[in-house]
Amino acid sequence: MIKPEKIIDGTKWIETIKLTPDEEIQLQKDYGIDEDIIDYVTDRDESTNYVYDVNENDQLFIMLAPYALNKEDIRYITQPFGILIHKGILFTFNQSHMTKVNDAFHSAFENPEVTTRDSFILESLFLLIDSYIPIARSVTKKRNQLDKMLNRKTKNADLIALSHLQQTLTFLTSAVQLNLSLLKRMPSTHFGKGADQEKRYLFEDVTIEAEQVQRMVEIETQVVDRIDHTFNSIANNNLNDTMKFLTIWSLTMAVPTIITGFYGMNVKLPMATISSAWLIVIGISMVAIAALLVLLRMRHKM
Repeated sequence: MIKPEKIIDGTKWIETIKLTPDEEIQLQKDYGIDEDIIDYVTDRDESTNYVYDVNENDQLFIMLAPYALNKEDIRYITQPFGILIHKGILFTFNQSHMTKVNDAFHSAFENPEVTTRDSFILESLFLLIDSYIPIARSVTKKRNQLDKMLNRKTKNADLIALSHLQQTLTFLTSAVQLNLSLLKRMPSTHFGKGADQEKRYLFEDVTIEAEQVQRMVEIETQVVDRIDHTFNSIANNNLNDTMKFLTIWSLTMAVPTIITGFYGMNVKLPMATISSAWLIVIGISMVAIAALLVLLRMRHKM
């Protein structure tokens, strides 16, 4: 989708969402954008990057934003979005149709304090960095719920939910780090060259915000990993207790099996002529089992 042109401080803004092949060809024809650039900004596997073309004076930004797979289960990945300055025209690319990206661009456009093209770009990046915060808070809320389950019986559903949180945090951690790395490098690029006081403040604000989000996500990742470790420890202890019980049970059951097997031989045995000998055999078995249990208790195996 190619939306109608908007104007930002005399600069045309062309917003694109989930381009079709025909629309990609239209951009190439109408605005002279190279096919390689179109392929680059619409590639959903791209990572963060900034590219400046000296010959064309073009600037290309690639950043990562959160993409919801299942909001209820807090399952998120990250997808790239692109910003291109080509022949003085501003293009934005949101091939994955991420709602947070659209909202950030529109909020920045409607902000009366955003008066230039560069401030629009930095304000949009600031809002997109902020979009990670509600997800991190949702992870915290879900993590607290799972943490309370540690005092109860651990269920497979809880382990699956914890796994989803770890997957989400893995994507968020990687994306936040990559975004922050690019933001720190951006003032030294052509985009940051000759920045005035206002632009330097915007650079500082978006970088500080990215650092705060990074710390928030890193802390949450550490806490979730520790809860996962606790879950695994509890599961292993439960398994050990079960195996201990089965081992003791098998040992106790082996005692009467040995004794009755001995007296089941077709040969002359002690007490073979006594009518109540089977009671004596049972008594011997019970005494042997009791002795075995006492021995295991003394050796701290129970």
